[in-house]
Amino acid sequence: MRRFLLLAPLLPFVVGCGVVVQLPEERAADAAQDVAVEAGGKLYGQRPRSAAEVGRSAADIDGVEVLRVTGTSTHDDGIEVIIRTSGSAYGDRLDSRKTVVRRCFVLRVSSGTERGGTPHGVDCPDGPPLAFAPPPEPPPLPVAQLRAQLPRVPQNGRVEAAEVRRAVAALDMDPAVRTEMKEDGGRVGLLLSVEGNGFDPQSCLLARVEPGSTDVWTPPRAQRMPGEGGCTVGNALDPLPPPH
Repeated sequence: MRRFLLLAPLLPFVVGCGVVVQLPEERAADAAQDVAVEAGGKLYGQRPRSAAEVGRSAADIDGVEVLRVTGTSTHDDGIEVIIRTSGSAYGDRLDSRKTVVRRCFVLRVSSGTERGGTPHGVDCPDGPPLAFAPPPEPPPLPVAQLRAQLPRVPQNGRVEAAEVRRAVAALDMDPAVRTEMKEDGGRVGLLLSVEGNGFDPQSCLLARVEPGSTDVWTPPRAQRMPGEGGCTVGNALDPLPPPH
């Protein structure tokens, strides 16, 4: 009787502390879904993109294979991407074998997509992963030619904006290169730029002509990121401080 009284208080504790243990296959499937969730977060964005751009971006994510892309534009009907990911997990102490699973998920990318959604699992389409051509390189900016063409004004001289315009007009530039010029306090600032994609660093070239000095330079990468103000004619006249 005494022995029963000692053990009885322990029974609820033993029963109440039961732990639900996932099988290795379940944990591996969860890991595969985590990769898909992360991919969906990386593809999120409000910038208009084509199906090829979305597919290429998805294929560049580690651990992701792109099997199908449908749609035209993120700002028209949206883009659906079927991706394949993999996950792995080990068994318990008695079974330390590694279990690997591969799963497919559909991601929807559009201007109305909310960040952080859970991707839906789907059957994997037949066929190998899709291959995407690299994005086209932006047209080159004429750094050396611009430096050679721009006028050198003596310290006590005067900068003529028309002379700067003629120097720029003489350059053999791609039509995609945009030119902007601004006069300020006897100085002339110049911006040569190529339209960016709103995500990667923009390609641009700055110049400033003033009495005693003619400078041509490319802003640091950090300043050429969207929203940083590096690729502006104002940055040519009054350069931003160097990034830390």
